[in-house]
Amino acid sequence: MANNPRKLALESLIKSEVNGSYTNIEIGTSLERNDLSSVDKRLYTLLYLGVIEKKLYLDYIISKYSRVKDIEIDIRCTLRLGLYQLIFCDKIPDYSAVSETVELCPKKAKGFVNAVLRSFLRDNKTVDMPLDKWQALSIKESIPCELIGLLRESYGDTEAYKLCTYNKRENYLSIRVNTLKSTREEIFDYLKSIDLDPKYSTLANDIILCSTQISQIKDLIDTGRVFIQDESSKIATEIFSPKRGEIIADMCACPGGKTFSCAIDMENEGQVYSSDLHKSKLKLIKDGALRLGIDIINVKEQNAKETVLEYIEKFDRVLLDVPCSGLGIMFKKPDIKYKPIENIENLPSVQYDILKSCARYVKKGGVLLYSTCTINKKENEDNIEKFLRENSSFRLEPFSVGNKKIEGGVYTFLPHIDNTDGFFVAKMVRIK
Repeated sequence: MANNPRKLALESLIKSEVNGSYTNIEIGTSLERNDLSSVDKRLYTLLYLGVIEKKLYLDYIISKYSRVKDIEIDIRCTLRLGLYQLIFCDKIPDYSAVSETVELCPKKAKGFVNAVLRSFLRDNKTVDMPLDKWQALSIKESIPCELIGLLRESYGDTEAYKLCTYNKRENYLSIRVNTLKSTREEIFDYLKSIDLDPKYSTLANDIILCSTQISQIKDLIDTGRVFIQDESSKIATEIFSPKRGEIIADMCACPGGKTFSCAIDMENEGQVYSSDLHKSKLKLIKDGALRLGIDIINVKEQNAKETVLEYIEKFDRVLLDVPCSGLGIMFKKPDIKYKPIENIENLPSVQYDILKSCARYVKKGGVLLYSTCTINKKENEDNIEKFLRENSSFRLEPFSVGNKKIEGGVYTFLPHIDNTDGFFVAKMVRIK
């Protein structure tokens, strides 16, 4: 049973509930510690992320079939795991989903879990939903009502509904080609030769998307020919558009993807000042630069809210990928959507302090790029509007990426429209 993907998924689900562990870290740790076949790795990942993604829906079903309300967390996670297989895993026979789930239970709970799952089957896997449209949406899509309310406030009912019902595309790994060491054509052909179904991004140059685990391209990563960078992150650095020989700053840099991408686009000529609040993470940038063959990066521990006098009007371009709520990536990191709304209420003021402080570092004629991986307008448009009202020395700058031309200089990429993560960019130029 040690390498049973269902058992491992259950263990990860319990850890996430008890410890609040991040899904990406938990997956990486679990796969590293357990010897699974490629098929079992995919099943483990599907079950673990799938149950978290549909947690509210699964709990609603449990509430309809259980008289016990205070169910122990390990038993609740087991029920969620069984129900998820019955509803969403077409290739798993119902009898197998039930028997395998019951087998994972402690003896005292086997009868209870078996009864709940079989009762659901007897009702043809259907349950009555609330009559209220938004309550039903919250349950069916497993998005808390408070978050739906935030999206309705930001985008209106029609767009909020489309966002909530967005069926995420297949979860491709996003690979950034290091053009200092290879070409995108060489990497693409290699990925194709080992049957990883590569696809070029339509929006981000030098990004290849493929359906694989990181372990399958470890040699490419270890030799510095590629690194993992989200498509949205690369799009932001393309809009930032650093040039060879410039002096630029990435002020909230860890784990370093944008820093590396900028240095590569600059052909390793110029200077990149890369800083972050978390000293412990800066080693990731130093090690990554060494592996990628980049030697123009200066790494520094720095609180971006605090002004560095020697940086004032020093840089041709300043990149601010500020800490945010991450709501734009909740479709691939589903644990994000369950975070209490009150946890993000103070973020806009933190982001604004960073923006106000770091804007002083831009030379006249230089570029300031503000970006987030959220779709919360209070963290995005509202901050930029406030900044421009209070800083007449900056104006928005039009930009193009892929086949998109953004004349207003500010744009929110939405999953159901742009087929990317949700994220926000505002490109500004200092005019005086």
